[in-house]
Amino acid sequence: MRGKAESSNIGGLICKETSPMDHLNTDIAARVNATDWHRIEDDLNRYGCATIDQLLTAAECNALSARYAQDDLYRSRVVMGRHGFGRGEYKYYGYPLPEMIGTLRETVYPHLVPVANRWTALMGIDTRYPAVHADFIRRCHAAGQTRPTPLILQYAEGDYNCLHQDLYGEHVFPLQMAILLSAPGRDFTGGEFVMTEQRPRMQSRAEVVPLAQGDAVIFAVHQRPVNGTRGVYRVNLRHGVSRLRSGHRHTAGVIFHDAT
Repeated sequence: MRGKAESSNIGGLICKETSPMDHLNTDIAARVNATDWHRIEDDLNRYGCATIDQLLTAAECNALSARYAQDDLYRSRVVMGRHGFGRGEYKYYGYPLPEMIGTLRETVYPHLVPVANRWTALMGIDTRYPAVHADFIRRCHAAGQTRPTPLILQYAEGDYNCLHQDLYGEHVFPLQMAILLSAPGRDFTGGEFVMTEQRPRMQSRAEVVPLAQGDAVIFAVHQRPVNGTRGVYRVNLRHGVSRLRSGHRHTAGVIFHDAT
């Protein structure tokens, strides 16, 4: 049985301690701030994705995975095969978010805002993102996007996730993050994170991103700007997970906009 939850207000949205395990997140913000964000921005500009090694510890990953069965943490469960999304399932966290997930959402977002604003300007999109995540969430909620989007995904042998985009409404932050919670080779085989980039009048480019337990990948949600011979143009990106050959795989997804 869980202990009494403690809560803190972050920009009008509450993140709570749902378990003593949440004390494991005390230095997550320090790890985020110590990341080489100049390198992250450079990789995002070149490839549309960038990785952070060991953003979470093995203990933190295992704590999130172990709570997949704790249904009161989630607002909904989606079985992918019922909707043609692939095979496997995922659950969206409800508000209030677990503290570890809320901390990741709140602390990573400000580092990505400069990239997001530069991308939208280059693509001729008349949108600018505020420096603080809570201000952006208020923008989402004012437009009717009130359902939280952070989630955890579960795959078994033979499962996969079709290429897709996590848009959810009018207001879309152009970058998101996934964190591998399971250990490749020990917990599962196969199941690689995959991206495709659809370039105008050209064949699509694929990107397979190798991850270890606790590694994060930050990637474009929908479009990104690319310099061409005639100036900047937009490329369309999708992401997914290849078929698991064996075992079980959990992933946490941190999406910065909310859903309608």
